[in-house]
Amino acid sequence: MEWWLILLFILISLFALMFMKVPVAFAFILVNMVTAFIFWNGEEGLKLLVTSIENSLTTFTLVPIALFILMGEIMFHSGVAPRMLNALDKWLGNIPGRLSILSVFGGTMLSTLTASSMASTAMLGSTLLPEMEKQNYDRKMAMGPILASGGLAVMIPPSALGVLLASLGKISVGDFLIAIILPGILMALLFLIYVFIRVKIHPALAPKYTVSTIPISTKIKETVIYILPLGSIIFLVIGSIFLGLASPTEAAAMGAIGSFILAFAYKQMNMEVLVKAVSGTLKLTGMILMIVAASVAFSQILAFTNIARSLVNLVSNLEIAPTIILILMLLIVLFLGMFMESLSIMMVTVPIYIPLAEVLDFNLLWFAVLLLIAIEIGQITPPFGLGLFVMQGVAPKGTTMLDIYKSATPYIFLILITLVIVIAFPSVATWLPDIMER
Repeated sequence: MEWWLILLFILISLFALMFMKVPVAFAFILVNMVTAFIFWNGEEGLKLLVTSIENSLTTFTLVPIALFILMGEIMFHSGVAPRMLNALDKWLGNIPGRLSILSVFGGTMLSTLTASSMASTAMLGSTLLPEMEKQNYDRKMAMGPILASGGLAVMIPPSALGVLLASLGKISVGDFLIAIILPGILMALLFLIYVFIRVKIHPALAPKYTVSTIPISTKIKETVIYILPLGSIIFLVIGSIFLGLASPTEAAAMGAIGSFILAFAYKQMNMEVLVKAVSGTLKLTGMILMIVAASVAFSQILAFTNIARSLVNLVSNLEIAPTIILILMLLIVLFLGMFMESLSIMMVTVPIYIPLAEVLDFNLLWFAVLLLIAIEIGQITPPFGLGLFVMQGVAPKGTTMLDIYKSATPYIFLILITLVIVIAFPSVATWLPDIMER
């Protein structure tokens, strides 16, 4: 059978099962098993598929995912992260749009602690939205920065999705976590600039209100107590990888232990917090491992049925500039982001895209960063971005999904600007990893 017919069979079967509301990972594994049985020597193909899945799940590179998630779960359930937000808030004073700006600053810092955009969005929303509503902030100005900066957890280490993408693409996890730092910071700067300009032009969107004067000694004290310890954990995780002092797994372990010690020091660690953190970690890690199993099985089928090689030959014979092909690949990801969640997009696209990126002679670190940015956009893209539904859960009463869609739209364009900048200037993604290797 022609390779494209096999690929069509896989994709149509997958989307049909998803339409029937079968969980994506189960649907993909089922389709892979049926495809292996039909096109890969029957029972023998199934045995090879199972062996391949087992080997992929026992690799050491997946360990940081669970540890980064555990670190974020401890921060989330212990209430340590909101204390950091309160300490940060005291430094902002009466600047225009202070709560919107706080959401961007806070989201950026939380991204280095939670590793999960959903947890970051929920934490920021539940903490800041009630105060924004009380101070008569325009709802789009209130929800937009939270949606956008919550998504920074994808782009700023430790990023569970980043580790997963690197693992699936067989890219160095340490190099990739360092590569996403500058694009993530650039994104946060664009959010801040946009918020500042908007509230300058339309002050009514974020009305000023009187904030009591706080002595500088109090600000410094709270910074030392609540921000510096978190900063030390950030350095342990990111700095140790960048300086080559620890592998991503070792850095993740230090981060998880550090977050536990910090919660204990703040007297926020108890059995309830521990059970919630561990159970949340197990649930999310289990789901991710299912995605890995399905994606690896898909990669094996693509290789055995010559789909991967045929796609590579097709693309290499096209008389089209590689940049145009790159843009088309990213547009497909952006389109999928309107209807599928991030893990599903990654599961379907990475096994196909990485071989194509190699034949097009793209720098794989740079390409993977572009792919991650495009996937992040999907988290806040109407109508089915997961971040939108998380926001709906914490939004004030009377907030419609249309309100949430409108609040996300400007930030989707800002992330697209970041994507264009990284396409035009690859060194934004590759400069730090290059320094690390010297």
